[in-house]
Amino acid sequence: MSEIQVHAEHTYPVHIGAGLLEDDRFFSFSEYERILLIHPPTLQPLAERLAERWAKTHQVRCFCHPDGEAGKDVSVLAQAWEEAAAAGISRRDLVVGLGGGATTDLAGFVAATWLRGVDVVQIPTTLLAMVDAAVGGKTGINTAAGKNLAGAFHSPRAVVADTDTLATLPAEDFNAGMAEVIKCGCIRDTEILQLVEGRRVKAGDPVVRELIERAVKVKAEVVGSDLKEAGMREILNYGHTLAHAVEKLSNYRVRHGEAVAIGCIYASIVAFLLGYCQWEWVEKQEAIFSAQGLPTSWSAESWEQIYTVMNTDKKVRSGQIRMVLTPQPGSTRVEAIPGQVLEQAWTVMQDHELFHGNSED
Repeated sequence: MSEIQVHAEHTYPVHIGAGLLEDDRFFSFSEYERILLIHPPTLQPLAERLAERWAKTHQVRCFCHPDGEAGKDVSVLAQAWEEAAAAGISRRDLVVGLGGGATTDLAGFVAATWLRGVDVVQIPTTLLAMVDAAVGGKTGINTAAGKNLAGAFHSPRAVVADTDTLATLPAEDFNAGMAEVIKCGCIRDTEILQLVEGRRVKAGDPVVRELIERAVKVKAEVVGSDLKEAGMREILNYGHTLAHAVEKLSNYRVRHGEAVAIGCIYASIVAFLLGYCQWEWVEKQEAIFSAQGLPTSWSAESWEQIYTVMNTDKKVRSGQIRMVLTPQPGSTRVEAIPGQVLEQAWTVMQDHELFHGNSED
């Protein structure tokens, strides 16, 4: 088991290892009386087993939310608040999020807003949640206008990432989580790229734990220097400008990690068009994401449709779309991108022959 400290508005540990859910040392919760356990239907048996254990010393109430992004809805949030009221959750009590990224986002937002803030412990059960959603203190729900537009910064008291839960994770979901790991390699820790290049990482591979630790360390370092995304934390959004638009326009049929992979390729093409990187860097990212079974392009009804949704993104300032770019592995810059460059990059990504033909330029 390893422990990584995240220094935010308070310092909290991220525990990573096998068998942690069976170790009561991580779940003593001695300072709390009541617990609201939030989980998706797929984890009902595990939630019931944990609730039964915790019920020996605490009052526990479970709230099962709809699976996936459907759980990050205003109506579901209202239901969760009602469950918090029924459970009698006070400022001295605890919310626990057990599940993937949608669950930890929802649980974190419930905790951030109930009674203006109660404690939350996150138990991520997917790779994406372990390396991204559960760590860093960002919480949020979706609205009709876009993804995560309603949210709050609310750091957990602890994150417990039991790698045993990855054994039953569908390959598509594991691959989606790997997109966030690869992203961390692109923006900061280039050793990650060396560990994954030329292979498809699987859940049972020995390298998985090291990849999780490296990705969490990247996020911990960035969050520790910029909790509320006033500057440096923006680099964690590499690939997300297009990704959130893809998710929304696909009605969330495209997984978050899949959309991030697409968005990273798009951002790399933007960087190439601006003269910040060589085409080889675009191709290298495309090869790494593809080897992991992730998509590297996507089609919409029109560029105008994509552009309209991208303009609702949280990173838009003064009407300008800002993007994280990587001039080279481990290096980043953030700037506003001219509309014509955004459209040209979209065109390049859509044209398969043009996309690959540039490698000879």
